[in-house]
Amino acid sequence: MQRTSMPLSYTQEEEALAAIAKALAHPVRIRILKLLAGHACCFTGELTGLIPMAQSTISQHLKALKEAELIQGEISPPKVKYCINRERWEQAKELFGAFFDFEGDGGCCS
Repeated sequence: MQRTSMPLSYTQEEEALAAIAKALAHPVRIRILKLLAGHACCFTGELTGLIPMAQSTISQHLKALKEAELIQGEISPPKVKYCINRERWEQAKELFGAFFDFEGDGGCCS
């Protein structure tokens, strides 16, 4: 059953904010970002020493962060080096700042 005949579309900002929020929706990913933000770069092998999880689990979290473009990686066999994608990091700060600064019309629960 179709609820509306009009297709729903989103702005680029809404799509970007949702992608970033989805990537941030796990505490391990938050921890990874905090660790990477404090260093120029980090190898995935080093992360397993800081986060007590299997390498494969950490790799899946890194993949989600990379898909959201919050981190970038460089292959240096046999390891992969990851660091914060500073451009996307700044965009995330702007998007979340604008989102949380929005006051609306007072809402229905005033």
